[in-house]
Amino acid sequence: MINDHFQEIIRNAVGATEIYKIEVIQSLWSGYGEIVRYGLKGSDKKSVIVKHVQFPTQKNHPRGWNTDLSHQRKIKSYEVEMAWYRQWGQYCNDKSRIPHCLALGTKADDILMVLEDLDDSGYSIRKNSVTFDEMKVCLSWLANFHATFIGKEPTDLWTLGTYWHLDTRPDELQMLKDNDLKKSAGKIDQKLNESPYQTLVHGDAKLANFCFSPDGKQVAGVDFQYVGGGCGMKDVAYFIGSCLYEDECERLESELLNFYFSELKTALNLLKTSVIPDDVEKNWRALYPVAWADFHRFIKGWSPGHWKNHRYSERLTQEVITLLNNKTD
Repeated sequence: MINDHFQEIIRNAVGATEIYKIEVIQSLWSGYGEIVRYGLKGSDKKSVIVKHVQFPTQKNHPRGWNTDLSHQRKIKSYEVEMAWYRQWGQYCNDKSRIPHCLALGTKADDILMVLEDLDDSGYSIRKNSVTFDEMKVCLSWLANFHATFIGKEPTDLWTLGTYWHLDTRPDELQMLKDNDLKKSAGKIDQKLNESPYQTLVHGDAKLANFCFSPDGKQVAGVDFQYVGGGCGMKDVAYFIGSCLYEDECERLESELLNFYFSELKTALNLLKTSVIPDDVEKNWRALYPVAWADFHRFIKGWSPGHWKNHRYSERLTQEVITLLNNKTD
C-alpha cells in the first residue's frame, strides 16, 4: 500500500486531485514490491505507472538464492534505476524510447518511481514471441542506445552492467559444474571489459522489457535496474537468446548481427561520435560469442536445466574457451 507521502508525490507530479489503483501490472522479483497502474482525476494524463519498491523482511527468491549478497544486489539495482531516471534517461531519443520519469521518492526502506504510462503513449503491446522484423525493431533500439552512450562513464550506475556480471554472481559461479567454463569465467569477463569501445548496456534487454506499438514497428525499453558500463554485445547476445531457440540462433545469427551493426553505424554517424564505426564493428563482432559465453556461465550455474542451456550455447562457449586459453597459455 502506498503511504500518504508517496500519494502526495504522485498527485503533485501529474497535477491530479485524486489517484486510484487500476491494476497491479506485476510483482517485483522475490517480493520486493510491485508495479501498479494508477488512474488520475483532475490531471491531463489518464494514468501513470508506479514502481513501488519495498524491501522485504523475509526474502523469498523463487530459486532459493536468499543470500545477503542477493539482497544487497537488489538494493543497489533500485538505487541504480533511480540514478538512471534522474541523470541519464533524458539523453535517450525516439530511437531509443524509454518512459519519461515524472517523479522519484524515498521514505525509510521504500522507493517510488512515477513513470509515463507507455500504453497511453502508443506502446501498448507486450510480446511473448516475435517475428524477425520485430526482432530487428528491438535491435535498432539497442543500436541507438549503445551509440548514444558510447564512451560515457557510468556515473552512479553499475560500473559493469548486466544482472549476471561475474563480480556480482559468486554464488552461481560456485554452483557451476562445468569446470572448464568455471576456470575460464575470469578470462571471458576480462575479454569483454578490455574492449576499447565501452558504452552503457541496458543490462536486462530481454523481449519482456520491450513495449511495442500496435503495428510492431516501434518499441520502448523499460526496466533499468542493471544498466551500466560494458560492451554492447552483452545486450545483443542476451536479447537474441531471449527470443530464439537453438536452431534459429544458429540460422539467423549473421543476418541479425549484420542488421544491428548497420543500425549502429548509422546512429554513430548521426551522433557524430569520435569513434570510427567500422572499428567498433570489428571489435564488437568478435566479442559476440564471448558475450554469449558470459551469460551462459551465469545461466548454467543459476539454473542448470534452463531451456537456454542448449547446443548452440555450448558450442559457442567451447569455441571461446579454446580461443582464450590458446592465446594465454
